[in-house]
Formats: sequence, C-alpha cells, structure tokens
Amino acid sequence: MENLSPALQFLLLFFAGWVNRKQQDSIDYLKEENRILLKRLEGHSLRLTNDERRRLAVKGKALDRKDLNELAGIVKPETILAWYRNLVGKKYDGSANRSPGRPKTSKEIADLVVMMSLDNPGWGYTTIRNALRNIGHEIGRTTVKRILLDHGIEPAPERKRKTTWKSFLKIHMEAGTIAAMDFFTVEVLTLKGLVCFKVLFVIDLATRRVHIAGISNQVHEEWMKQMVRNLTDAFDGFLLDMRYLIMDRDPLFTLAFRKMLSDSGVKPIRLPAHSPNLNSYAERFVLSIKSECLDRMIPLGESHLRRAVAEYVRYYNHERFHQGLDGQLIEPDETAGRTEGRVECRERLGGMLNYYYREAA
Repeated sequence: MENLSPALQFLLLFFAGWVNRKQQDSIDYLKEENRILLKRLEGHSLRLTNDERRRLAVKGKALDRKDLNELAGIVKPETILAWYRNLVGKKYDGSANRSPGRPKTSKEIADLVVMMSLDNPGWGYTTIRNALRNIGHEIGRTTVKRILLDHGIEPAPERKRKTTWKSFLKIHMEAGTIAAMDFFTVEVLTLKGLVCFKVLFVIDLATRRVHIAGISNQVHEEWMKQMVRNLTDAFDGFLLDMRYLIMDRDPLFTLAFRKMLSDSGVKPIRLPAHSPNLNSYAERFVLSIKSECLDRMIPLGESHLRRAVAEYVRYYNHERFHQGLDGQLIEPDETAGRTEGRVECRERLGGMLNYYYREAA
C-alpha cells in the first residue's frame, strides 16, 4: 500500500468498503429470511439428517458462541457444539479395533447342543461335548452347561426322568401302535329343521389313515360302547393292532367306555385339560374335511351327510396328497404312478373332489 499512489489507495479502500457493505447487506438479508422461516416453523420440530448435522457442526465450530447465538436458529448453539464434539470423538474412536475377548459360541453350535439335549434326555454335559467333538466342534463342558441354562433346559438327571409328549408320539408312531379319537359336529338340514350330528372318527397316527366309527344325532354311553365293540372286533376292527388311543376329556369318553378299551388291549390316554395341539393330527383331519368338503355344501338329511363323509374319507385315504407325508398318498391304488395312458379324472361329490390318473394302456 505504501508504494501505491494516493489515488490508487483511495480506490482500493473504496472498493473494499463497497464489498464489505455488500457482504453485510447479504448477511442481513439472510438473517431476516432466517427469522421469517423460523417464525413459520414455530412449534414444529425440524428433523436433520446425519450429513446435515455434520455439515452444521463443522461450519459452526469456526464461529464463536456469540456469533452462533446471532445466526443459529434451527438448533441451539450448544447442540451444534455437541455435534462437533461427537464428530471429533468418532474420529478417535478405537472401539472397532478392540479385542472382543473370548469369541461367542456360534448359533449353529448352540442349536446343536439344544437339539442333542432334547433328543437324548439322558445325555449330560460331557456326552454332548463328546458328540459335538465327533462332528468337528470343540467346546468345553461349561459352555454346554451355559447354553442349556440359557435355553431353560434342565440337567440330564432331571430330563431323563421325564418323557415329552413329542417323544412319546414319535416312539409309538414308528411302531404303528398309536391312534387318536375325536368328534366333530355337523349341522344337517332336515324336515324338522337344523339337527346337530356328531361324527366319531379314529386316525392312525403313523399312516394318517382315517376310519369313521359312527355318525349319530343321539350319542350316549351305550352307543359309545357299541363303537368300542366295532373298533376292537377280532377280525376287522380298526384298533385291532393298536396299543394306545389318544382322546380328550369329552364327557362321552366315560369310565365304562375307557374300561372296555382297556379290556380289549387298547390303553386310553386322556389329554390334560386345556391343552391345545396335543391331538393335532385329529384336529388337522377335522380342518381338512370341513374346509374341503362339509363347509362347501348343505347336508340335506342324515343319508346325505353319511354319503358325503364316506366319499371324503375314501378320497382322503386313497386319492388325496398329504403334505405331512411328503406329498404322498396314504393307500395308493393300482392307478398311482402311471406315466403312460390317457389322463382320466375320478370325481367325487359332483366334482368337489377330484383325482387325476392315467388309464391303463
């Protein structure tokens, strides 16, 4: 500036002052605009993204608290400074490089420990550890113990004294010696109006084969006793080879009814009260016959109901593909599996139930 002529110095000072005034005018305008916008936002919170917070934090750090008090309106100055401190803290955060200590047991191993303990009630911590070692997983007894405690599973001495319902069914289903019995009701339209009929059925849990024991609108103890005689007949009784029969606590399963079963060599197993899903196979059959047949028709009299139930059971046992049996038929006939010949359709109940097969060549 000293080497410049007075005239040039004057021009530079004039220009600097002009620029300063323009900047101040711009700042004043932005401040006023900011006040107006904040007035409009009164009572409403403004959500900022993480990127917007970072940008404000960096810019706000360059200003002192007085300037921030004059300029900042969206958030308080303390908030901007706190964001900046958080930004600096993240830069020097070394938690990602810290050692986590002893590695956590993987979910795969934990699931195997739980599965082995439930499938083998007599296995203790050491046996489970050895079984895992045999398949390539090396963990200690205390780890096995901790996993079982975390899942609420008792030690082996307590577990092996108890037989779960699932284990009981699995053991006897494989032997083909356990069946389940239950009722379902159907409202039938008759000349006297709607009449409620009870359908008594039995299902073989191993094969899923269903047998209709009886249908009546007047079910009583003597009728139930006759059903036992039919089911345990020495020549063609459905329960002839069964050792156990599951039933709920329906009053119709009387003491006399259960004694007749026991005398014929079939032990009745009564389910605990208020225990859903313990007779799931029987309940699933009821859902199937109602949703696929009975709910789609109006039974007109007892004979119509009997015909519909009989047709559905034939379809269920011989022509229906069961998800629980990996899509297989329970009792396939000679038409099953043919790959040559003309495709035919066997209709039941007017085409409500259909079975497709190939005619013999």
